Amino acid sequence: MVKIVGVRFKKTGKVYYFDPGDLEIQGQDRVIVETARGIEYGEIVIPPREVPEDSLVNPLKKVLRVATAEDTQQVEENRAKETAAYEICQKKISIHQLPMKLVDVEYTFDASKIIFYFTADGRVDFRELVKDLAAVFRTRIELRQIGVRDEAKMIGGIGCCGRVLCCSSFLGDFEPVSIRMAKDQNLSLNPTKISGICGRLMCCLKFENDCYERKDIPPRPYPKPMDMPESEQG
Repeated sequence: MVKIVGVRFKKTGKVYYFDPGDLEIQGQDRVIVETARGIEYGEIVIPPREVPEDSLVNPLKKVLRVATAEDTQQVEENRAKETAAYEICQKKISIHQLPMKLVDVEYTFDASKIIFYFTADGRVDFRELVKDLAAVFRTRIELRQIGVRDEAKMIGGIGCCGRVLCCSSFLGDFEPVSIRMAKDQNLSLNPTKISGICGRLMCCLKFENDCYERKDIPPRPYPKPMDMPESEQG
């Protein structure tokens, strides 16, 4: 058995396992860890527990420390910088007349890299844009093209059900959704009724589908209106 903690870096992002070592860590603590992107600030969403060693794919990296007040202040300063960086990048995109839509900007914890997320219909030659941004910010620049589902997850919004989008509120990963799931749930196959604001099939078709596939659900406990005696029909 191996002791692990689960860390999430974004509100509804993936959960990654780390080795807590001898640190006293509890759920919802903020911690500093080392990742493939460098030093990152995350939240403990799975408190320390033991799991079978064969359930882990890669060797665990250790939690460096529990976040301090200074670390939290650094994150807040990064968030303010992201807002300014977004506006600057928007202006640069307009100057270069690039067919792309800027979605979000993210600073790494140590500000060693800035990631600009964008959507586009096809490939975009943004080499000159990267040069301009590097000259302004004097740090590593990464432009990352994302899909429309990722865009909806980042921006958020309200679905046709009147609730906050599933992808931006609790879904950590996107799973494949098929039109067959809509058929199994007896839904209208009108694209406007089974598509989310991203234009793709709604995520709820997937995670609600298991209920419709169960064979042990009893039939309706009441007759259909057309089967009711005439005396009971309105």
